[in-house]
Amino acid sequence: MNKQSRILTLCVALLIVLGSVGSFAASYTSYTFGYDGIFRVSPDGYTPLQLVTSEYMGLSASLDAPTDIVTDAEGNVYIADPNNSRIVILDQYYKLKYELREFVNDQGIDDSLAGARGLCVTSDKIYVADTDKKRILAFKKFNPETRKCDFVARYEEPESDSFAEDDVYMPIAVAADDSGRMYVVSATTYEGIIALNQDGTFSGFVGAQKAVADPFELFWRRFQTREQRESNITYVSTEYNNIAIDPTGFVYATTSSIDESALNTQIFDKTSTYSPVKKLNVAGDDIMRRNGFFAPSGDVDYLRVGDPDKYTVGPSTIVDVAVGPQDTWTILDQKRSHIFTYDSDGELLFAFGDKGEQLGNLQMPVGVEYQGDKLLVLDSTTNAFTVYTRTEYGDILIDAIKANNDRRYDEATDYWTKILQRNNNFDSAYVGLGKAAYRSGDWNAAMDYYRYCYDVADYSDAFQMWRKDWVEKYVIVIPIVLIVIILAVVKFFSHAGKVNRRVAVSGEKRKLSHEMLYAFHLIFHPFDGFWDLKHEKRGSLRAAVIYLLITIVAFMYNGIGQSFIYNAQPEFSGLVMQIMSVFLPVVLWVAANWCLTTLFEGEGSVKDIFIATCYSIVPIPMLIIPSTLLTHVLTSGESGFISLINGIMWVWVALLIFFGCMITHDYTLGKNILTCIATIAGMAVIMFLGILFSTLVTKMVTFVSNIVTELTYRM
Repeated sequence: MNKQSRILTLCVALLIVLGSVGSFAASYTSYTFGYDGIFRVSPDGYTPLQLVTSEYMGLSASLDAPTDIVTDAEGNVYIADPNNSRIVILDQYYKLKYELREFVNDQGIDDSLAGARGLCVTSDKIYVADTDKKRILAFKKFNPETRKCDFVARYEEPESDSFAEDDVYMPIAVAADDSGRMYVVSATTYEGIIALNQDGTFSGFVGAQKAVADPFELFWRRFQTREQRESNITYVSTEYNNIAIDPTGFVYATTSSIDESALNTQIFDKTSTYSPVKKLNVAGDDIMRRNGFFAPSGDVDYLRVGDPDKYTVGPSTIVDVAVGPQDTWTILDQKRSHIFTYDSDGELLFAFGDKGEQLGNLQMPVGVEYQGDKLLVLDSTTNAFTVYTRTEYGDILIDAIKANNDRRYDEATDYWTKILQRNNNFDSAYVGLGKAAYRSGDWNAAMDYYRYCYDVADYSDAFQMWRKDWVEKYVIVIPIVLIVIILAVVKFFSHAGKVNRRVAVSGEKRKLSHEMLYAFHLIFHPFDGFWDLKHEKRGSLRAAVIYLLITIVAFMYNGIGQSFIYNAQPEFSGLVMQIMSVFLPVVLWVAANWCLTTLFEGEGSVKDIFIATCYSIVPIPMLIIPSTLLTHVLTSGESGFISLINGIMWVWVALLIFFGCMITHDYTLGKNILTCIATIAGMAVIMFLGILFSTLVTKMVTFVSNIVTELTYRM
């Protein structure tokens, strides 16, 4: 073979290898979610390195539906294998060190594990949830000299009046800190996580959740014997299903039993009540920060994630959590075999994984754990675990977070910039840049970055600091502007009052300006105002139409004129829709009110009702325009002022319409209340008939059009 042939052969071999690597990397798609919840492709944060099987571990008996996996500071791996009643201990290279099965207990009696489903490893101990025997066991870590794990203590079922009568203690997960305080998840305990003292005595329940179990099942269990309750246990906690603890002692707990509708709601409102993962302090309070676009709950965009031919309905089923470097943490979705990694603020860094048989894909994942810069995911179907190694992109993410945590903001900015160069779909990178700019005191840059990714909460914080600096700089200007505005408003109302008093007694010809200014007497004096509006003709149809148009314009301005904090994604529905949103309710009220009052001795004509209604909505432009302007001054935490102004506006308008109806028709208070209620019902009837009529007309037109089209084809 000549030199050229060898070079050609080598190139072909390289292409084949690269092609296989490309196929290997495409076993799943890494992604994130933007501010809009849309699935966005992301560079891989982790790539699969190897599948560790029982044969590779060197086990004499293969794993059989393992349930939990943890590691220690030295990189050793521990696997709970309940069907074989053992704990498998591997070294950092995933080779067998020891199988923990039998031991001599504290009474000097030979003992053994039975269906141990959960475990935890501290700096010096191994804690095992020995499920079938309803106890927690503690062992010393593997001793290479004695070639075993020495027994330390046994903690039987805790006793307390706090347990419900139908509770069956069935520990399926355990976590412990270095002080010996233990947290236990029991399969049928609804009161929360069981906290135990160092000696195994009951300390209390932490993190209790609202009950979501089937009420019929709970009721029926009260009539079952203890043996029946135990035989019906399905080792899936009604509340929590897994638990982990970080180096600072905070407990991460997951649950997969939350009602899907409640879970869907919490994803978007970011409340902790029905969150599938919580971070609990010693008191049991959820202190998890949920500052991302969505609550940390797994998938958000259900219909766009994965292969369209195998869509899976509903939110993620979270079965485990692992604590990683720099306060990052990862949750495992068993429903779609997806893995999600978040930072300490609850921002999604990346997600990856899929169901399948290729390396990197999973079938029934049950446990996730960090091993340095690697991620281990245990699969109960394949009876193996997959090792994922962090990529360069993942390293940059961790470096950026570390720089932020260490307050090295210039370095953090460089790292986030590198991330955007690799992934311009990553909105959280803008959040990271914004946080770096915020912590360095550059409020304008922080607001710009937050605006790019529609991060309203952080934008509001940066705006508050910018406003503080501005107020300190222009402290003299603010009272001057306020005084000028107050004097202008007072002067205007004083002028309107003088004109209204003069016109009322002078008998001069009414001008449009007089009719317009009369509204500012009516809204403060509705009883004599509406009387003079009808009987003294102080208002007019033209003025009423002008006020209706002004209100429409005010609504249009409110729709597009609010600040970013109060309207991050302005949606302008079009001129026709803006007009109809004001004009249609007014017309419906006038039509329904006139139809009813003609039958019940009402004295107002259609014109009278229309004029009174249009004059009644004058407070809307008076208050909605200032409230819109205030959005450019207030932060999101001060939205109560906007709500107060809008509340006053709508109550004011409702009272004016109510009294206008009463005086226009000369009704008593009781009769007017009934009339207004009937008018609202009449508006609904008119709308229903209108929709019904338009639907029928549409169907008729479609039917005729189809007939004409058919005849045309046949001719």
